[in-house]
Amino acid sequence: MNRRDFQQLARLRLREARVLLASGCHEGAYYLAGYSVECALKACIAKQTRRFDFPDKELANKSYTHNLRELVKVAALEPVLAKEMRSNKDLRTNWAVVRDWSENTRYQTTVLNKTARNLYSAVASRKNGVLAWLKKQW
Repeated sequence: MNRRDFQQLARLRLREARVLLASGCHEGAYYLAGYSVECALKACIAKQTRRFDFPDKELANKSYTHNLRELVKVAALEPVLAKEMRSNKDLRTNWAVVRDWSENTRYQTTVLNKTARNLYSAVASRKNGVLAWLKKQW
């Protein structure tokens, strides 16, 4: 997979989340909205690799996680995100909703409508959503 693949997946998973949310499938919508952020972060990590460079083994190994907080660190975005959140209250609020998402939600059978909508909004907001911010970084 390459950076473009991850960018495309981030957009696709968010569209799928929107469709599921509209259909009342909150569990799937919640999972896919978070997964779109994971893909976007992995696009940011892929940006660090130059064509024909041999990948750094430690960076590659750390990239194989679903933990969004860890992926922000691996993508070297932690200081950039912290700086942006100091001046952007809405992004700070949205990141607080998104950061604790876990891939383990794929096994949950009960996600509240409100919880799924909150996550989707935090990810998808055009102006201050987490995905909008990540698109500026990838």
